[in-house]
Parts: sequence; structure tokens; C-alpha cells
Amino acid sequence: MKIFYGVQGTGNGHLTRARAMARALARYPQVQVDWLFTGRERGDFFDMQCFGAWQWRRGLSFATRAGRVRPLATLRQLSPGEFLRDVRELDLEGYDRVVSDFEPVTAWAARRQRRDCIGLGHQYALVPGVPRSRRHLVGSVVLRACAPVGTRIGLHWHHFGHPLLPPIVDDDARPADVPARASAREALVYLPFEDPERVIALLRAIPGWRFSMFGPGLPREQRGNVTTHPVGRATFVAALERASHIVCNCGFELISEALCHGKRILAKPLAGQMEQVSNALALQALGYARIAQRLDPQLIGDFLALGTTAPRSDWPDVAAAIATWLVEGGEPLEALSERLWRECAIAEPRAGSDASDRPAALRVPA
Repeated sequence: MKIFYGVQGTGNGHLTRARAMARALARYPQVQVDWLFTGRERGDFFDMQCFGAWQWRRGLSFATRAGRVRPLATLRQLSPGEFLRDVRELDLEGYDRVVSDFEPVTAWAARRQRRDCIGLGHQYALVPGVPRSRRHLVGSVVLRACAPVGTRIGLHWHHFGHPLLPPIVDDDARPADVPARASAREALVYLPFEDPERVIALLRAIPGWRFSMFGPGLPREQRGNVTTHPVGRATFVAALERASHIVCNCGFELISEALCHGKRILAKPLAGQMEQVSNALALQALGYARIAQRLDPQLIGDFLALGTTAPRSDWPDVAAAIATWLVEGGEPLEALSERLWRECAIAEPRAGSDASDRPAALRVPA
């Protein structure tokens, strides 16, 4: 069997999910997987060994500055001629499965060649009935048009009454059988869309806490109570295990991993980005995180003053289940969804926590 698998590389969450799928698919020696990555410069990808001789195209991405999507800058950086040429030249003949993790070149090439494309990712879970922003009309159109697919496998923190699947969490980010004890007064910060100098200044104004801050292009250095790190998987996972609190944007994968560890979460959605604003709505509905529209030392300090008890979600091995579905087929997605949610163990919020107002209708039985 041959699988062509396209991955949107704008966010590191897509890469994390793809690594988990690469390891799950590697359990089938009869399967050849050819990987395509787009959305950032080829030299900006990291920890790519598990993908073998992977391919790269420029693809499509969005421009941000100071925590907000910049539409005009996004339009200026697009290369429509190059994108259309890449779509025309991508030959999907001979592949048994075509998968797109919100990757547009693969999705549009499949449509052009009248091939069914399986959409796998969080974006495909933002369907009617799931919490989502209704104020971002352009974002909704982009969400539908960027990477159109036939079969949709949407991933989310709750099924919301739809045949969605739980999040994919890679083995390296799962708690050990004896979970490591979080370090006292240490927090992980991942805000790649914010101005890093402003974030560092905010954190240095909060006494008594140590911060491990990750971001693209950051050097490894100590700046008062803030240790900055370039993005690297092993270092990041180690910091996640140590931290008691997480300060991040509203991306899907990191929050899924933080929930797996039962960490306190303060999430700031990327302004103007429909998916992240929708994620903030879902987190509020589920009571899984505290949401901030802006960041300042007082707000972060109040969040850090909260105790360390938080809802913990024991997600099943979704990557292995999807790999089996891709290779062996047979099980309808509705049945797969029901089975995986039955395997989830999601801790109920304690009284007085951020999650105490979580609607009873959204509670998933353990």
C-alpha cells in the first residue's frame, strides 16, 4: 500500500501530529508513506528524521505580528503562480490513500485529479454545532477553501455530538507511569505569534517564578527569571513535564498535551485567526483553560496564583487507531469515534476551579 501524506507546516502542532502518525504507520512494513510539507521555509523544519526523504513546497501560510493575523501582509507573501504550478505538478497516480493535514497543495491536487482526499486534523472538526467564531467570515471561508477534502477526520477535545475523534498525542508527550512531579513555581511559555521581547518583559515583572519560554528563532539564554529556548521537541517536552502552569496561544496540539498532563492553562487566541478564536470558545465551554484576550503581569500573576489541580484527560492512542483505519479500513468513522470516546478518561473539574462552570451536557463519562 502507498499513502501520500501532506502536512501544513505553519504551526508546530501539525508537525507533532504528523510525527505521531509517522510512528503509527511505521508499524505496517507493507505501507510506504511519502510526505509533503508546506507552509514555512524548508530550512525552518526540525526533527524530521522520522519522515525519510520528505518533499517540500512553499504552499500557503498567513503573516502575523504582535499577536494578530495581518491580512494585507498575508496577501503580499502569497505566490499564487507557484502554488498553482505545484498543484498541477503533484502526481498522485499510484497512491492508495491521499491524506491532507490541512495541507493545500495535496488537497487541491487531489481535487484536480478527482481523487478522494482524507482530511485529518483539528480544522476539520470545526463543523456546525461545534463551538466556533461567527465573527470571522473571511476566516470561515479560508477554512473551507484552503484544503478542501472529501472524507473528514476531525479531532477535538470533545465530540460535541459529532463523529469527531479525540486529540492525537505522541508517545513522547504522554505522562510516564509514575508522572514526574511538577517543579515548584515553574511555567512553560509558548507564544510564537507574540512579540518575544514584550513577552519577556512581562514575565520578568513577575517575581518568584521561573519561565521556560520557547519560540522560533529564540536563542538559548538566561534573562533574569526567563530561560529562552529555540523550538526543539525533546527540550520542549521536558519543560512541559516540569511546569505546573502553561501560558500559550490557542493552538490545538500543545493544549491537548497539557490536558494529558493535567496542567493549568492560560490561553490567548491569535487575534483574527478563526481557528484559535474558536478554540478559545471551546475551552471556555468545557472549562479546560482560562482565556486571555491580552497579557499583562497582573493577569499572568493571578493565573499563576491558582492551584495546580486541573482537569486531566487520558486520551487513547488515536494515532494507532487512525493508522489501522487507513491501512485496514472496514470500521465506519462513526463507530471509530464512539469506541475512542468510550476509552477516554477525563477528570471532572473540582468545585471552584476554572472548570467548575463547565456545562453538564458537555461532560464526557470516564
